[in-house]
Amino acid sequence: MGKTISNQPDSISAQDTQHFFYGIKKLLQQNKIRTFFETADAWGVFVMGSTFVLMLGSAYLVYILQGDFEQFNLERKSSGLGYTFMMVALALFIFKACYFLFMVYRFFKYKPIASVSNEELPTCTVIVPAYNEGKQVWHTLKSLAESDFPKEKLQLLAIDDGSQDDTWYWIQEAKRELGDCVTIFKQPKNMGKRHALYRGFNEGTGEVFVTVDSDSIVKPDTLRKLVSPFVTNKEVGAVAGNIRVLNNKRAILPKMLDVSFVLSFEFVRSAESTLNSVLCTPGALAAYRSSAVFKCLPAWINQTFMGKPSDIGEDRAMTNMILKQGHHVLFQRNAYCYTNVPEKYKGLYKMFIRWGRSNVRENIEMSKYVFTNFRKGPKSGTRLLFVSQFLKIIMSYPFLIFMLFFILTHPLLFFSSTLVSILILTTFPVFFYAKRYEASESFWAYSYSILYTFGLFWITPYAIATASKRGWLTRGLPQKK
Repeated sequence: MGKTISNQPDSISAQDTQHFFYGIKKLLQQNKIRTFFETADAWGVFVMGSTFVLMLGSAYLVYILQGDFEQFNLERKSSGLGYTFMMVALALFIFKACYFLFMVYRFFKYKPIASVSNEELPTCTVIVPAYNEGKQVWHTLKSLAESDFPKEKLQLLAIDDGSQDDTWYWIQEAKRELGDCVTIFKQPKNMGKRHALYRGFNEGTGEVFVTVDSDSIVKPDTLRKLVSPFVTNKEVGAVAGNIRVLNNKRAILPKMLDVSFVLSFEFVRSAESTLNSVLCTPGALAAYRSSAVFKCLPAWINQTFMGKPSDIGEDRAMTNMILKQGHHVLFQRNAYCYTNVPEKYKGLYKMFIRWGRSNVRENIEMSKYVFTNFRKGPKSGTRLLFVSQFLKIIMSYPFLIFMLFFILTHPLLFFSSTLVSILILTTFPVFFYAKRYEASESFWAYSYSILYTFGLFWITPYAIATASKRGWLTRGLPQKK
């Protein structure tokens, strides 16, 4: 017995420790995969599985159809129109590749600004416009009231924009529970989100205005982190928050949009922020220096497009007008807000149409000042961001025509090459999301790319053709859960 004991090592070796933790890591990975399949609904598994079957099958098709692709390229080169299109497409590809590398470089230069002390924090007015939001507005106001922000410096304003449901009741409930920290208003009739915010701007007393959508939830430290840049940099006129999806456990579309939002905010806006030129501060969570707001408030509330009052894109319009003043517009990656997004295709395309129309309008407005001496310091980065956005608008119709022609003449080549392109190009957002959050959820980026390419390709051309149309499109009575 003594010999047996004496032959045991006195301590665990470094190699044994390494093997132990490797085994734990493998077990955790297996558990994550098992948990994903156990908790995923049948429809979700079908969609995810179909996505990979389509992409891998298309990769095989591209391999066996190489001769057909070569013949197609020869046909295009032999005609003047086809050759011209190939050269334009090549030039755009080179531009977008260089632009992407530039954005990657800018992304690695980004760092969120650290929170300042209580004494340094400015007074802050948070405006929550609500329309047909039901009980969700109560949750929104409660999350804001629980913020780690000096109470004497925080003013909460909730504005019911003439709701037709029980939104006003829940706003009153929030007032009863939260007391004097919340001030509530009710519009005489439904006038639109822009007018509700306008009332909030005029009622507010803070040095910084924060706008929060009534279907959103913020973390306790969100407000503190969101407004800190106004203290550290006097040139800052607006700050965008980091938007994640709140209802991503309830349906497939929110899962896809969550991955899309992470790329849009944590990659794109991080890069834009290093250029002091975030192009859109989202309505779900944004902060504005009050002096900058009041300078453009009359133009903002009376904004028109093609002779009609603008009742959409109020967030992008405010951002544009503050950029035009010469202010910096930044992004705070550490200021999180979770918001509800559409769970059905109809709601999704209506939201995208609204965003698309606003994008067309505000790019036209931006073109009027971006190449002038609109602010001190470097402006080339802002101009590059504008050119990239404007190219998407300009080229939307030519590429739509080419796509339809390609489908009619070579449907198999089109679908196989498009799906392989999705497999290759979407790998970046997949890895980006997986690095920051759950790897198992990152694969929804592939499904979203397929949906966007084949189910939402018409949004930008349609938004251009109908840019003058008014209407929120998605405002209505909420469905009962």
